[in-house]
Amino acid sequence: MAKQERRVLELDKYEHGVVVNALNDMRNDLIGADCPTDIVDEVLLKTIDAPTKKVRCRDEAR
Repeated sequence: MAKQERRVLELDKYEHGVVVNALNDMRNDLIGADCPTDIVDEVLLKTIDAPTKKVRCRDEAR
């Protein structure tokens, strides 16, 4: 069995919103064109439900 390749993105709150909005716009375009939205739906849900990780910024620590 071959290993499945995964990608990890670290996005701030603003970037996360941009990705969610872009995927939602793509989904709406597909719906308007009467095309299947299955893969976009799956990625959109993964993006919305992605866990958060708190990080400490060096500039804020000062």
